[in-house]
Amino acid sequence: MNRTTVSLIAGTAALAAVTGFATLSSPEAAGTARTAAELPVERTSLLCPSPSTSDIAETSYTSFTPVTKGAGSGGKAELQAAAEESDGKSKGSDGKGKGKKAGKPVLVPEEPGKPVTGDTSGGDAPALVGTAEGKFAPGWTVQETTEVAAGSGRGLQGVNCSAPDTEFWFPGASTAADRTDYVHLTNPDDSAAVVDIELYGKDGALDSTLGEGITVGPHSSDPILLSTLTQEKQENLTVHVNVRSGRVGAAVQALDDKLGGDWLAASTDPSGSLVLPGIPKDATAVRLVAFSPGDSDADLKVQLASPSGLITPAGNETLHVKAGMTASADLGDVTRGEAGSLVLTPTGTSVPVVAALRVVRGKGDDQETAFIPATRPVGTRATVADNSAKGTTLSLTAPTRGATVKVTASAGSGGGEAVSKTFTLKAGTTQNVEAPTPTGLKGTYALTVEHVSGGPVYGSRTLAATEDGVPGFTIQALPNDRGMVAVPDADEDLSVLQK
Repeated sequence: MNRTTVSLIAGTAALAAVTGFATLSSPEAAGTARTAAELPVERTSLLCPSPSTSDIAETSYTSFTPVTKGAGSGGKAELQAAAEESDGKSKGSDGKGKGKKAGKPVLVPEEPGKPVTGDTSGGDAPALVGTAEGKFAPGWTVQETTEVAAGSGRGLQGVNCSAPDTEFWFPGASTAADRTDYVHLTNPDDSAAVVDIELYGKDGALDSTLGEGITVGPHSSDPILLSTLTQEKQENLTVHVNVRSGRVGAAVQALDDKLGGDWLAASTDPSGSLVLPGIPKDATAVRLVAFSPGDSDADLKVQLASPSGLITPAGNETLHVKAGMTASADLGDVTRGEAGSLVLTPTGTSVPVVAALRVVRGKGDDQETAFIPATRPVGTRATVADNSAKGTTLSLTAPTRGATVKVTASAGSGGGEAVSKTFTLKAGTTQNVEAPTPTGLKGTYALTVEHVSGGPVYGSRTLAATEDGVPGFTIQALPNDRGMVAVPDADEDLSVLQK
């Protein structure tokens, strides 16, 4: 093969095509590429699923972009309602492959470093499609939080609005009689997306053809009820969303008749080792669900990263995951009153797996559920929005080596000044850190975690709000925000991109 030298602009275009949501522009980027290994992304897309079908649901949205050095001074960000019309197959389509775009934005951030909030009520709130450009793009984060006072799925439901992609794994879904689970698919683009949904239970793939070739119209969103895709009733399922054409955002809404409900976000890409951070210290029941998508069985060592170090849960030292089958293990009250994160590593040959935890708090009729998927490390930086002075817990874990992180509480949505603290984590431990709160806080605020030194750090944030004795809560992971992108030198040989 001849070696081909690709210009910075062409290389950036190729990188944008790979990431699907991050782009760079010239000439400013080109002028700094020779001296900077990384530059801020200049365009980001986020998609928020329709929050609830309950008439008594109350939903809040919080948008936040951390201040990023080198991000420039221009740009904007906005969230719009996805089109609501549907022909039963291609929601939002006008029959010509062009969906009707929404009109007035429902949420428009004002400036980086300050959260902006919005809210809605009732069961007809639409999915949202959002784009941020320029200084608003790097690290843009949107949180959707819903309170449901009664009925199936009652409690606190929360999800980080996610970037569109082409593949998602959701271990921990269910078609059991007391569960009502939906896969929400949202298409941000001008052309329809075609999606396959596959379900895997304890004995392998479930028999279903109804999940094949689902069309999601342009600028629209479809909730797919899992129980309509199969007649089998299984408590622990893995859902695989594979996009044949286009791209979508995807999340699973899991509603339980007795245990409340929450959003199940996608697990990180299949990997031999996984971290599931931030199990609440007062969790009364924890269930691990894992799936091996390849052709080989996986044998996993199960450990809990506690405040004092890694420990092995008695009776659950390992988990065997057969290829193509969903495995589960009930870990009980594994944290026993202390902060904890689950660490999965191969006992022998590394086999890629995906995993998630279902976490229950409370007892008897006063129980609520949340989910913790395996997640990426914080990396350079991660942010979570919609925090309050009370009811917010930030959990950080360093599973392999000690590390130092900087945590910044942003200004409040209604006023206040940003505050930062530095924390040191010992190897193999989890800490529920005393995160800072803004000086003179009014409204809600964002927490940004930046890696300073040491090994990889994983994190999650728990929001808790007890109402009528029911301990409502929701947990969001803090994966790297991918707000920075590596840029090659203008004269660098990028022939590898052509392979």
